[in-house]
Amino acid sequence: MEKWRYLVTEAMSPEMNMAVDEAILQLHAEGKVPPTVRFYTWSPATLSIGYFQKALKEINLEEVHKHGLGFVRRPTGGRAVLHDKELTYSVIVSEQHPKMPSSVTEAYKIISMGLLHGFQNLGLRAEMVSLASEEEKEKYSSPGSSACFDSPSWYELVVEGKKVAGSAQTRQKGVILQHGSILLDMDVELLFSLLNFSSDRLKQRMMESFRQKAVTINEVSSRPISLQEAMDAFGRGFASGLDVELVPGELTEEEQALAKELAQTRYGTEEWNLRR
Repeated sequence: MEKWRYLVTEAMSPEMNMAVDEAILQLHAEGKVPPTVRFYTWSPATLSIGYFQKALKEINLEEVHKHGLGFVRRPTGGRAVLHDKELTYSVIVSEQHPKMPSSVTEAYKIISMGLLHGFQNLGLRAEMVSLASEEEKEKYSSPGSSACFDSPSWYELVVEGKKVAGSAQTRQKGVILQHGSILLDMDVELLFSLLNFSSDRLKQRMMESFRQKAVTINEVSSRPISLQEAMDAFGRGFASGLDVELVPGELTEEEQALAKELAQTRYGTEEWNLRR
């Protein structure tokens, strides 16, 4: 069975978390590191926004700072995610890898099988729903909100009819980077306090819609699930979903050095984070 590297990194700053994902991507493109599955958490808890979002228009940065949260723009698309009571994953693999279809949507589906197996390992009745029709897209999205779980992907992972994971993907230098948030719990009020709305009425409406369409693991699990248990379940999930052996490893010195450089020159700068 093919071996991929499995990383569990310590809680990092928002700029370092994004920099590490990109450093792995760059060095995988150069053939220096193998395909990698990584799990990570954030210190402090962080609001991340998608590459194309307009930070000053969509995000209430005053509230972000007031709550002592980190803030960073991801290199991937999608909308705002509150990284707090959750586990973040990333998968970095060449576009040319035999397991990866050339179609973005189909590659997303293949990688997301790891998530599906992970949820099933926790005893949850998860399923992957194709959003081929406008009707299905409408079912899992609510226009107008900047919150990531309101933004439908090509395939949606759902438990009891509600979205349970938010993922985004980018392709650079012939390499796929897909990362996303696996929610254990969530403070919906806090998340929506960080987003700008034209009126309180609209904010309340969007929040209610969000609650109807998104759910966390501990809301649907019959018992509390810890971060470590989730990590174990999704580690096994990605191994079986991708049909690979995940071999525990560490970041190389070159990855660490490149990540520090990217954190300083890109992900830690206002020029990057407030660029739109």
